[in-house]
Amino acid sequence: MGRRTSLASLAGQKVDSVPGQSDPLLLTLPLEKLVPTRFNPRRNFGSEGDLRDFGEKLRRRQLQPAVVVSRSAYLRLWPEEAEHIGPASFVIANGERRYRGSLAAGMTTLNVVHNEDVANSRADFLDAILSENNDREDLDPIERAIGIETMVVQLGGADKVAQHYEKSKGWVSQQRKLLALTPELQALVSSGEIPIRVARDIAGLPAAEQAAAWSEEQQRRAATQGVPRSRKPKAVAGEPGDRRRAAAGERDRGSRPAGATPTPAGPVEPERFTAVNRPGAAAALAGETVDELPGGVPAGEGSAATMPHQSAPAGADGLWADPERLCGHIIEVMSRADRRRLASLLLTYNAQETEAETFSQADAPA
Repeated sequence: MGRRTSLASLAGQKVDSVPGQSDPLLLTLPLEKLVPTRFNPRRNFGSEGDLRDFGEKLRRRQLQPAVVVSRSAYLRLWPEEAEHIGPASFVIANGERRYRGSLAAGMTTLNVVHNEDVANSRADFLDAILSENNDREDLDPIERAIGIETMVVQLGGADKVAQHYEKSKGWVSQQRKLLALTPELQALVSSGEIPIRVARDIAGLPAAEQAAAWSEEQQRRAATQGVPRSRKPKAVAGEPGDRRRAAAGERDRGSRPAGATPTPAGPVEPERFTAVNRPGAAAALAGETVDELPGGVPAGEGSAATMPHQSAPAGADGLWADPERLCGHIIEVMSRADRRRLASLLLTYNAQETEAETFSQADAPA
């Protein structure tokens, strides 16, 4: 067995009579005594070279120990897993990449925390995997969906998972929905190329139609990329300079032929693809809500959330009155390229607004 150091003894506390039971133990264990759980939803651990480099960093200093439970505690939850774990004494709940990196670098031991509380129930064990990975943002959207799907299977139904997280069954359905995508589109979601909201829309379509739907969405994005809507900041009524701008507007209206339709300030953006615009799809989504993942960032405000081509809800409520929360929502929904474009448009608007304020101050009487 490895070297044991009780956290409770280090703090001068009473040590539990059952090692690892609510008193985690710091251990340095040989790698052959460890085996990862098969229920870890993480699929992307990096290349062999990445793992080797990571292992060399661990050799110099391992700041975060892996979390393990004993073989006996694990098999109490999943007796059928005996063949998978083989002769290993401990099962890794969190830290599989650290384990893989150590192997790739030729190390023989790994620092771990032995905590039997993680194995109190299947729900606790699976939740520990999801929560830690979400807190550290290790899981991509597809891996998170796999994690929720694993909980549904292992706990015996979506209602059990909903009860565990105190969510609705619709929330569970939303988390699992991405798994209805074809493998090719799932890979694009994992890489961040397809925003989650768009991916969920496409996932509501038959597999045979999904590729065409994504192609349609790409064409829409290409058509609107680099064609920002030009909107000048609105001046507050009564501010100095209003009369000058109002007079200019009157001149423009006076020079326009009677009955002529005003020219839009910018191109009208074509409607964004969404599965709910297709016949029958709205009914399929009616009972689903978008919520936040355990340990993750908010994913929207349920069925009231607007799509990119829709108008924002009236009033300064919900996300629109909470910049930090709105930022988290944008990060989840939009691709990196679109976020950069949005940032550029906001900076441009702010510059125009500042310029308008400068003109207003210049018009003010001395």
